[in-house]
Amino acid sequence: MAGLSEHAFPLNSPNPKDQAPEGMVRLKMQIAYDGAAFAGWQSQTGKNAVQDAIELALANIVGQRIVVHGAGRTDSGVHALGQVAHIDVPKDKFAANAWAGAINAQLPRTVRILCATKAAKGFHARFSSSGKLYTYRIWNHRFQNPLEKGRAWHVASPIDRATLKALCEMFTGKHDFAAFAANRGKTEKSTVRTMHKIRLIRDGNLLSLSFQGEGFLYRMVRLMSGSMVRVAQGKQTPEWLQGLLEGPGGRKSSFCAPAEGLTLVKVFYRKSTENRL
Repeated sequence: MAGLSEHAFPLNSPNPKDQAPEGMVRLKMQIAYDGAAFAGWQSQTGKNAVQDAIELALANIVGQRIVVHGAGRTDSGVHALGQVAHIDVPKDKFAANAWAGAINAQLPRTVRILCATKAAKGFHARFSSSGKLYTYRIWNHRFQNPLEKGRAWHVASPIDRATLKALCEMFTGKHDFAAFAANRGKTEKSTVRTMHKIRLIRDGNLLSLSFQGEGFLYRMVRLMSGSMVRVAQGKQTPEWLQGLLEGPGGRKSSFCAPAEGLTLVKVFYRKSTENRL
């Protein structure tokens, strides 16, 4: 994130000194966006990321740069219904509940602030987070549904639902997910993560994989989804997947599902850092 060091503080550990400056108030925002329109969440040189769009909107309102701190990055093409970010804004500019409307008036239609409320003391969008919920959507039919284009991965060949459900159970719990992480250019301190709940939701030809966990590695959900579909199509065995999960030994899955099927649905927080309403 702009203005944040990746390793300044341990994951999920807020900086006790990180408070809104004098004369400013910290707001917690819930954000939705169509990822196809952006080069991901994090600010880019070309200024075409979601963070850039929101910071430009804020600059138009207050006449100076306001840094937007997000709960986590999403790649180009990945959508969000419940991304969370915080901003420090002038205390006397608007009432807290008026900021969402003011920012939205300056934003493209592909991104919206769903709500903005005064944050609890010590709240940090990233470091206060206790987990996230992602959904990966798959349209499993010979022909693409035009209304799902850009919203779901079109897989034309049959996917065995029973196998896919069983694989959800395989991934649930605490595991070393090194085989399901792409290289972001930095070494992770640990590739062990806990998946609290993984579910398969079926609605006709639409299959939705729901992943709830305390933390995720780079492209982890897409690599898990792609690998699970590979097995559910009979192109790999469950034993192959189990081997990657139990003892990756430097091996990696190369089956990364496309970005368009992934949506960040919700970011979870400890009760002590929930909003003041």
